[in-house]
Amino acid sequence: MTGGELSAVVLFGIAVFGAMFGVWKYVEGRIVSAKTEAVERADAAHQLAAKARDEIAAQRLHTAEVYVTKQGMVEQTSQIMRAIEAVASRIDGLYERLDRWHDNK
Repeated sequence: MTGGELSAVVLFGIAVFGAMFGVWKYVEGRIVSAKTEAVERADAAHQLAAKARDEIAAQRLHTAEVYVTKQGMVEQTSQIMRAIEAVASRIDGLYERLDRWHDNK
């Protein structure tokens, strides 16, 4: 092999390896940029999930503070019904007294 042929083969090899290296660096750059974008999106999703979790916790607290439980509603209803029954018994007693007063005349 002559010097010219040898240098042509060496240059061809360098060109092939240079092209493969360029393609490899291009693909690696695309992978790195995709990974960076994925990490940014994951961070944004994590922040959004944390915000949603905080808002749900605040809503639960508000609901617990403002709205009545079923047990509390049963207790309040029973107290109101007892009060109404007491008023009804007093009214019944008033009718009996009025009947006795009217009969005594």
